[in-house]
Order: sequence, then C-alpha cells, then structure tokens
Amino acid sequence: MSNFFEAVFFDMDGLMVDSEPEWLQSEKDVTAPFGYTWLEVDQIACLGGPLTKVGQYMFEKCGHQESPQYFTQTLIDTQVARMRGNTPTMPGALELVRELQSQGVKTALVSASPRNIVDAVLDNLGHDLFPFSISSDDVTETKPNPEAYVKAAAMSGSEITNCLVFEDSLTGMNAAIASGAYLIGVPHLVSIEESERVRVIRSLQQMSYTKMKELKLDFSISI
Repeated sequence: MSNFFEAVFFDMDGLMVDSEPEWLQSEKDVTAPFGYTWLEVDQIACLGGPLTKVGQYMFEKCGHQESPQYFTQTLIDTQVARMRGNTPTMPGALELVRELQSQGVKTALVSASPRNIVDAVLDNLGHDLFPFSISSDDVTETKPNPEAYVKAAAMSGSEITNCLVFEDSLTGMNAAIASGAYLIGVPHLVSIEESERVRVIRSLQQMSYTKMKELKLDFSISI
C-alpha cells in the first residue's frame, strides 16, 4: 500500500475560500427586490447547492414572481461579480495546497459552482494554483453525485479509492463518500459522523503533509 494518497482534491466554496458570507449577501441581494428577507436558515437549507435547487427555493420563497431559471442565473451573475472583487481564503488552505504540491502530490479544485464562478475565484487566487479545476459545467451531474470526483481522479491518472477529498458541505461530503474516496470533512453549519474512511477536523490549519502521511498509513488514528 502506498504511504500517501495518489491525489488530493479540494472543494472550493467554504473550504478553499470563505465564500459563504459572500453567498449569503448575494442571496439577500437577489431576493430583496421581491419582498423576501433571506435569513441564515435559508442559507443553511441551500448550502452546497446545486444552484438549480437554490433557484427553485428562491422561486418558492419569492411567490413565483420570476422563474426558477431567473433566480438561478441572477444569483450566479451576482456572485461572480462579488467573488471577482473579493476572494477571502480559509485559514491554512493555500498553505496546505502549496505544501502538498511541493511534495509532488497531485491536486485539483473540484467545485459544484459553475465555471464562471470558479474562474472568478481563480482570477484572484491564480489559475496556476491547481493543475486543473472541475466545475458544475464540466460534469453531467454535479454534487451530491460523485461524477466530479471520479472525473478528477481519471484526469489525474489516479484510482479514486486511493484519493483524498476535503469538503465542508453535506452535499459535497456525500459526493466524496459515494465516489469511494477517503474524506476529511471540515463541516460548516452542518455535522457528519466519522467512519472507516471519513474523518472530521475543525480547520485546514490542522493538516499538513506529515499528518496526512500518518493518516494514510493508519486511517484509524485520531486527528
């Protein structure tokens, strides 16, 4: 058995970048003109997408005043502009990615957001941060379907069952689990139980190449 994971894949929203406050403001901006006050409970209900689900949710909450497609596209356009102007990263995220790459570990960004939002983030973080990225536009079925992670493994020339995924939402964590990958959850506003191939941490700052090497050799150790 290899003493490290073949590849490590990172979710984007809420994991690599602290975008949830930005999403919350975008959601408020989209629904306010229709007389609906978007609350944190609404954000939690929509956390992790897919964005078509969020558009349908807004359509219902805003009294069917516009189509679900209108709300989805308006939210995307609003968030693209917001993230291009402000892309705060999560503590330890960039440092961990760069450390893994310095050790020759294959990495990728795997997001449930559409390509224009992913590119808006990478415009600020740098398109060379990851060898490649996968957006919802690059798959037939986005998270919680495992397709994005299976595709990432194939693109990196890795076996998905020997890859590690970092995720923060239930939607993303379920996609990782369904793919057969190892998972380290960094839950935001949700909770998930640890299991044979799942561990939970509070922050990416807890992780390092050395710690992950220990984890691969014995996934039952405590983080």
